Amino acid sequence: MGLGSIGVPSLILILVVALLIFGPNKLPELGKALGETLKGFKDATNSLMSDDDEKDNKKPKNED
Repeated sequence: MGLGSIGVPSLILILVVALLIFGPNKLPELGKALGETLKGFKDATNSLMSDDDEKDNKKPKNED
């Protein structure tokens, strides 16, 4: 089950519950923190992918 299986009504319900739990003043801070976390994860993933590509390019190719 991925994020794609969450429908719009479920997403709205989650946002309403978050609003009730954290209050309207705290939600922008939580959203910013979540965004920064996701950006860091994406940057780390891209870094790992580019490291793998560099390793693949440095390997000598065997010619048969």
